[in-house]
Parts: sequence; structure tokens; C-alpha cells
Amino acid sequence: MQKSKLTLYIFLALILGVVAGYIYNATVIKSINTGISTAEVNIKTLDQQIATTADTSTVTFKALKKERAAQATVLKENNTKREDKLEVFTILSDIFLRLIKMIVAPLVFTTLVVGVAKLGDIKAVGRIGGKTLLWFLSATLVSLLLGMALVNFFKPGETMHLPLPDSHLSTGIQKTALSLRDFISHVFPKSFIESMANNEILQIVVFSLFFGVATAAIGEKGEVVIKALDAIAHVILKITGYVMQLAPLAVFGAITAIIAKQGLGILSTYAIFIGEFYFSLVLLWLVIIFAGFIILNKRVFTLVGNIKDAMLIAFSTSTSEAAYPKVLLELERFGCNNKIVSFVLPLGYSFNLDGSMMYMTFASLFLAQSYNIHLSFEQQLSMLLVLMLTSKGIAGVPRASLVVIAGTISMFNIPEAGLALLIGIDPLLDMGRSATNVLGNAMATAVVSKWEGELEK
Repeated sequence: MQKSKLTLYIFLALILGVVAGYIYNATVIKSINTGISTAEVNIKTLDQQIATTADTSTVTFKALKKERAAQATVLKENNTKREDKLEVFTILSDIFLRLIKMIVAPLVFTTLVVGVAKLGDIKAVGRIGGKTLLWFLSATLVSLLLGMALVNFFKPGETMHLPLPDSHLSTGIQKTALSLRDFISHVFPKSFIESMANNEILQIVVFSLFFGVATAAIGEKGEVVIKALDAIAHVILKITGYVMQLAPLAVFGAITAIIAKQGLGILSTYAIFIGEFYFSLVLLWLVIIFAGFIILNKRVFTLVGNIKDAMLIAFSTSTSEAAYPKVLLELERFGCNNKIVSFVLPLGYSFNLDGSMMYMTFASLFLAQSYNIHLSFEQQLSMLLVLMLTSKGIAGVPRASLVVIAGTISMFNIPEAGLALLIGIDPLLDMGRSATNVLGNAMATAVVSKWEGELEK
């Protein structure tokens, strides 16, 4: 009863957030948004005039530069003013997300160590790890290929007809380059405390694997550590129950802030692109559920029903991390052995972000189409492989996908300035991909549990 009430409250918070956001946008934010739009148009015009001015020593050029600086100040002031007006709503979601992030790192560490230690030896860890990675890689490839096929079918970018921008224009998004050294440093922690402090899930997973295997290897002395960490994990799960009561408030705050900031117009401006992306996500959901059905049979529908709250939380807050504690609880209730859940689920948050994978293909090729840049089938496949590598260990937080896209598209001569097209609607797209990530990871955990004969009826 309590669970269904939470779902109802979250859904009501979603609807109330849209209504409140619309009212707030029309009454409070509209004049500020007008000022921002005017300043942006003026800056764009001035940039074009500056770019066409050959002599940089003339009075006209200096006047243009001065005017641009003035417009940039106006834009910054209006942005600050808008953020201040939305502060009361963003605080609600910030508190919830901070509390969730407070839980995630210690929960991943304690549950994964206990899970690995209970598996017993390195052979068991290797066997289950192999099955897990097989599912992850298959799901990742399907997500990327499905995204590529659908974006080529829909061609959402072709209606944009954008001219190639000036090379000096910046998006403000720091890109991540494909560097083997960076990837390795992102995987292996130099300090476990630093990894915990920064919520670096992949680094915590690596340390936890070593810690769990070593704990199992020392025999009786390790039993004390396992019992202690198991108890701590249960305490953290109890805290999770308390934090989840705040989910409807967080959902209301997050949705209100997005709609108040962007207006309902954001839904219609990119309606076709958003619609096509969500249609693609629904297809991916069907593929994931069908794959799960082959192994879990009719129980797959019970699983989807059990995790709907977690998916709603991920959808509303635009982060799959927010749903982690809830998914962990629901998988154990579903019948998955906690040692499998504790092992597979944290790995999934680094290696199996199906929704994010589809979005990265969809968005990258959308930008190429928008600038009328033709990418051959071979180039698109190589882009998929690059995304597959660069995205491993990507944080399950808002805008993380944009960072990876920024680093990848530059390798294919797609202007990074095009990311400005996505920044406005990214929160709306992030919702769908975060919910999909939750579904993909829950399904992977249930499937591996079944493969290992560790799924209770």
C-alpha cells in the first residue's frame, strides 16, 4: 500500500510541477526570459559583424567589442536573476539529490564487498563477472545500433538546415577527449577516500572488488568484516527508506524549475525530435523486456511493475543514481540473491547505461544531419565504437552524456557549437534515458541471477 502511495504522489508531483512551472513562467520568469533572448540575439548579430570586420584597429571594431561585452553582462545578469527566482524550486530537488549521493557511495561499497565476499573465490567472481559483462556488452551494442538505425530512418536533423558556425564559438561544455591514459586514471583509483568523496562509482567498484576478494581469501577473520559491512548496508538501506519519502517534493521542484525556465514552448519547439527519441526509447524498452522475457518468462512483467517507482524517480530527477537504492531493494524483493544484486547492479551503473548509449548515438548523428555533414556507414560504426569506449564509467548524473558527446563529435568534424541545440531540451531527454538506464540494469541483474540459479520463486 505504502509503495503504491509513493508512486501516486510522485505522479501527482509531476503533473503539479508542470502546472506550477507554466504559471511561474508566465507570471514571473517571462520578462527575464525576454531579456535573455534579446541579449542572445544581439550577441549573435555582433559576433557576425565582428567576424566580418577585417581591420581590428578601427573605432568601429572597438565599439562592436564594447557593445558585445555590454550585452554579455546583460545576459549574465538576467541568467543570475532567473536562477535566483527559481532557487526555491531547485533547492527541493538539490536536497533530495544530495541525500541520495550521500547514500550511493557507501551503499555500493558495502553491498559489493559483501556480494563479492559471499561469492567466495575468484573463480566465482570471474564466472559471474563474465556473464554480467556478456549481457552488458550485448545490451550496449543493441542500444547503439538501434539508435543509429532509427536516427537514420527518422533523419530529425535534416529540417534544421544550419550553417556551419564560426570555429571560435564555444558551447561552454567541457569535452572529454578519447585518451587511454584518461580512461585508465578514471577506472583505477589513486585514493579510495577521494573516489568516495567524488562519487566515482567505477573507481569504488574496482576497490570493492579487490577488498571483497581479499576479505573472502583470509577466511575466518574476514567473516567479522563481512558481518559488519552487511549490517552497515542494512542501516544505509533503512536511511534510503527515509530519504525516499522526500521523492515527491524533489520531483515537484525539478519539474517546476525546468518548465518555469524553458516554458511549455520547449515541448513544442523540438516536439518532433523529442517524440522520435522517446519512440526510440520505447522500442529499446520492448527489446530489453523481450530479452528478459526469453530468460525470465512471465516474471519479467512482475519485475517491471516492481521497479516502476524507481524509474519514475530517475525520470523526474534526470539521474539514474537517484534510483539506485530503490532498485537494489526491489530486486531483492523480486527474489534475486543479494550477493548477485550487490555485484551486478553497481557494475551496471558504470558499464550498462542503455538509455544514455542510445541518446549519444541519436544526438551525435542528429547534429551531423543538422549541419548537413554526411557520415558514411563505416564512419557511423567507428563513432559507435568510440562512444562505447568513452562512455564507460560515465556518471549517472544530468548532462554527463553531453560531455562525452562533446569529446566524440569533434573527432568527426561536427561543430561542437551544435550542442547548444541540445542544451535547452537535454533535461527533457535526460529523463527518458535515466529511466531506461534503471530498466536495463534491473533486467541485467535479474537475468544474471536466473543464469546462476539464484532467483527465488
